[in-house]
Amino acid sequence: MLRFLAMRIASAVPVMVILSLVTFAIIQAPPGDYADYIRSQLINQGGASFAEADAQAQAYRVEHGLDKPLPVQYLNWVAGIITRGDFGYSLYYNKPVAAVVGERLPRTLLLALVCHLLASVLGITFGIWAATWQYTWIDSGLSAISFLGMTVPRFLMALIIVYLLVFQFNVSEIGSFFSPQYGGAPWSWAKFADLVKHVWPVVAIATFGGLAYNMRVMRGNLLDTLNAQYVETAKAKGLTGSAVVMRHAVPNALHPLIMYQGVVLPYMLTGEIETAIIFALPTVGPAIVGSMAVGDVYVTATFMMVLSATLIVGNIIADMLLALLDPRVRQFRES
Repeated sequence: MLRFLAMRIASAVPVMVILSLVTFAIIQAPPGDYADYIRSQLINQGGASFAEADAQAQAYRVEHGLDKPLPVQYLNWVAGIITRGDFGYSLYYNKPVAAVVGERLPRTLLLALVCHLLASVLGITFGIWAATWQYTWIDSGLSAISFLGMTVPRFLMALIIVYLLVFQFNVSEIGSFFSPQYGGAPWSWAKFADLVKHVWPVVAIATFGGLAYNMRVMRGNLLDTLNAQYVETAKAKGLTGSAVVMRHAVPNALHPLIMYQGVVLPYMLTGEIETAIIFALPTVGPAIVGSMAVGDVYVTATFMMVLSATLIVGNIIADMLLALLDPRVRQFRES
C-alpha cells in the first residue's frame, strides 16, 4: 500500500505540471489584464485622460512583469512556487496570493467537507431504505427527492432561498459568516449558532445535490447486489434480513460510491462555489470570479490549481479506501 501510494503521488507531479500550464494559458487567453482594469478605473472614476491613464497602466504592467511574454510569466510563476513557495502577488487584493488563499480556502474546504459528510451519510442511508422498501411509498418519495436534487440547478435554489430570506423574512445579514457582534469574538456556542444561521443555505443546497446522487447510486447498486447468488445463500443459511443487507450486500454495493470519492471533493467545492457566489460569502467562489473579472491572473491560476489538486488527492484517497474495503483489490495490487 505504501509503495502504491508513493507511485500515485509521483505520477501526480507531471499531471500537476500539465494542468498548471493549461490553466495558465487558458486564463491568459482572453484579451486584457489588470493594467487594463487600472486604465479603465482611472478614466471612469479618476477623470484622467486616455493618454495619462494608458501611461500609468503601461508603467504598472512593466513594474509587475505583465509586459513579458506568456511563457516567461508562467516560468516566473512556477519558479517562485518551487523555490520560495511564492504563488505571486495579487494585484486586485494588494497582498500575496498565499494570503488570499489562506484566508478563503480553509473556509471553503470546511464547508465542502461538511456538505460531503452530510450528503454521504444521508444519501447512503436513504438509498438503503429505498432499495429495501422497493416500490413502496418510501421508495417513491425518496426517488422524487433524488430526481429534484439531480435536476434543479443549485444556483436556482440559491436564488429562491435568497428571495425568501430577504423579501419574505426580512433577513439582512447575507454575505458574511457572522453577525457584527461575533466577528472578532472568541468561539462560543452562541457564535457557533450564529455561524450556522449564516451558512445553512449554502450547506443545504450543496448537500442536496450530493445526497441525491449518493441515494440514486446506492439504491441501484444495492438492488443488483440483493439479487446476487451469495446473498441468496446467506438468506438460506438463516441470517436475518438486516444482517444480510448490512454485512453482505451493502459493503459490495458501496464500491461505485467509494470510487466517486475521487471526484466528490471538487464537485462539492464547485457546488459551494456556485451558492457562495449567490450569497456573496468570502470563500473561493467569489474570489475566482472577482479575480477573473479584473485580470488578476495569479489568484485565478492558484485557485484553479487548488481545485485540480483536490481532484488528484481525491482519486488517491478513493483508491486507498477501495483497497481497504475490498481484499481482492489489495491482492491484485500486491501481485
